[in-house]
Amino acid sequence: MKTLRVILGDQLSQRISSLKECHKNNDIILMCEVIEEAKYVKHHQKKIAYIFSAMRHFAEELKNQNHIVIYTKLDDDNNAGSFTSEVANAIKKHNITDIHITEPSEYRVLADINLWQQKFEINVSILPDDRFLCSKDEFISWAGSRKQLTMEYFYREMRKKYSILMQDDKPVGDKWNFDSENRKTISTKEEIPKPIVFKPDSITKEVIKLVNERFSDHFGDLEPFELATTRAEAILALKDFVENRLHNFGDYQDAMIEGEPILYHSYISFYINSGLLLPIECIKAAQREYHRGNAPLNAVEGFIRQILGWREYIRGVYWLKMPSYADENFFAAKRKLPELYWSGKTDMNCLHQCVSETKKNAYAHHIQRLMVLGNFSLLIGVDPKELNEWFLIVYGDAYEWVELPNVSGMVLFADGGFLASKPYAAGGSYINKMSNYCKNCKYKISKKTGEDACPFNYLYWNFMITNRDKLKNNYRLAMIYKSYDKMADDKKQTIKSDSEKFLKELK
Repeated sequence: MKTLRVILGDQLSQRISSLKECHKNNDIILMCEVIEEAKYVKHHQKKIAYIFSAMRHFAEELKNQNHIVIYTKLDDDNNAGSFTSEVANAIKKHNITDIHITEPSEYRVLADINLWQQKFEINVSILPDDRFLCSKDEFISWAGSRKQLTMEYFYREMRKKYSILMQDDKPVGDKWNFDSENRKTISTKEEIPKPIVFKPDSITKEVIKLVNERFSDHFGDLEPFELATTRAEAILALKDFVENRLHNFGDYQDAMIEGEPILYHSYISFYINSGLLLPIECIKAAQREYHRGNAPLNAVEGFIRQILGWREYIRGVYWLKMPSYADENFFAAKRKLPELYWSGKTDMNCLHQCVSETKKNAYAHHIQRLMVLGNFSLLIGVDPKELNEWFLIVYGDAYEWVELPNVSGMVLFADGGFLASKPYAAGGSYINKMSNYCKNCKYKISKKTGEDACPFNYLYWNFMITNRDKLKNNYRLAMIYKSYDKMADDKKQTIKSDSEKFLKELK
């Protein structure tokens, strides 16, 4: 009997369930780069290079440990072009009797794999992905019949389950959440430590050449390429964060500065989501820094909440609500994604900065994604499918399970409030408070209407007016609508006319 153990491109961990009890002398590990995955959306060039390079390095590690590995490169003459076809070839060549695969992270891939047993007429074992800290069944049980799922309550249960930042049955510091302390502005004069960078080796250089040849029409800058592509390098990236940036992560996690895309963020989501780092080891590394007195509680708790709370919660929502979640469009938004999301050409400096950094790095931190790029899309009424595809394309850490609930639920309120209790709509004041973007902008943040007013200011009110019928019963927005109703009629008309003019000219 020969078992085929299939490893997908975001399962690059030797602790993955599909590799447990792997018999080195008999079992065959299959990894393949397939054009179907590289082009089902036109992924950022750097994203493709990262995934292929990390896959090739992982395969080499397995071979060096005497595993039998079949690895198909994208440009191999015998590349069949899809996971299913590659598996079919392996079955024919190696007399495979059964298949072990860890459940994929995306619904469409799982749908294909669910057909394998009937197609190949051999046993296919789809194993739980135990890198995640909350199983699908556990999340479904927690969700129960709740009409709205509050992440905070889920997060508390996870803290208790794993005894993270706990003292007996109480949270360390007597508070579960220190988010209110994590919105400080940062001086442009502060010397911010740069994250560790890694020079491409021969494997990565070969991949860069491949991407240049095959995907040069895709969005994004391929070079400089400075990402970790091995487990050892990813561990160094985690160590670099906890030692040099974690201590200020809490205070400045919402801050934005021109020319500083990373600031005090961890910059390790690439590695967690592809498998080079395990979520629990990142959580425990941060917790150790707190107990050693090297990082304050607000920073450590904020970081841990993103992984143990938000990341697990988002994954749970994805599997709970798919496949219908991909079609949610509460506001019936229809606008095409503006060209500026690809070119970065706009007089709105905040958008220009965030798109430009995304193009260069295949990365932007969560406030740039939510309060600038996402907020603008919400206010102008971008079709959720348009924005979901863009996020999936441009970010190197984006897979549908994490991208879709964040965009449809958190950014666009497309699910009508299942995930968030109110839309994350905002004028320009928060961007001005948390960044220096407004200082170098054509528009004036202090002006609410008029030719040189910040478009966020009047677009915010226009959004609230346009969607009043759907939002008027939301208790969190009652004061907003009361404020609008007190406005003079001429101000209301100016908001409407300014918004109509801006949206008409937006291409």
